Amino acid sequence: MKYRTRTLYTDKQKSEMWDRWQRGEPMSSIGRHFNRASSSIFPHLARTGGIRPPDRTRSRWTLSLIEREEISRGLVAKQSFRSIAQSLNRSPSTISREVHRNGGRQAYRATHSDRRAWDCAIRPKLCKLSFNDPLCQLIARKLRRKWSPQQIAGWLKRKYPDEEKNRVSHALPGRVLRSIVPRGARYIAASMFKPVGF
Repeated sequence: MKYRTRTLYTDKQKSEMWDRWQRGEPMSSIGRHFNRASSSIFPHLARTGGIRPPDRTRSRWTLSLIEREEISRGLVAKQSFRSIAQSLNRSPSTISREVHRNGGRQAYRATHSDRRAWDCAIRPKLCKLSFNDPLCQLIARKLRRKWSPQQIAGWLKRKYPDEEKNRVSHALPGRVLRSIVPRGARYIAASMFKPVGF
């Protein structure tokens, strides 16, 4: 049996898809235009209920590509974070965080950092446990032993002090835990957050 490859549309194609949909074209017609079946068009339109999502824009508080270029030039000129921040009218901690999360003084590149910031700003974000199965299993084992979310978060922080991917927030709500732990352990998570009778 031959399986179809997944269709990936460019931003330009998605924009054209929405334009045609808003003009009242049926999905079958839109699919023919892209030489695809209407079933490959439906998921893109259904994701937002058939309403065109707003175009992504940058927050006015985030660093722009021009500011990142200035940071890069300042690092090459061996300027301190404080002097770079002063020239950009930004906080020194903003510059420090930007440089450290993007490779440090030696490896910082403005275009790469800007692209990474744009990609990281996509919402909604996946929960960390949805793609980290070993961590999910570990949390399920702790839940079986009646550990609270705060105890689990504290233990993970001590166990993996340098591994951010193996830690969770102490404020991770119970409903999120119930939805992401393996099915066999869901009843454990559910029982943890039920009111206990006296």
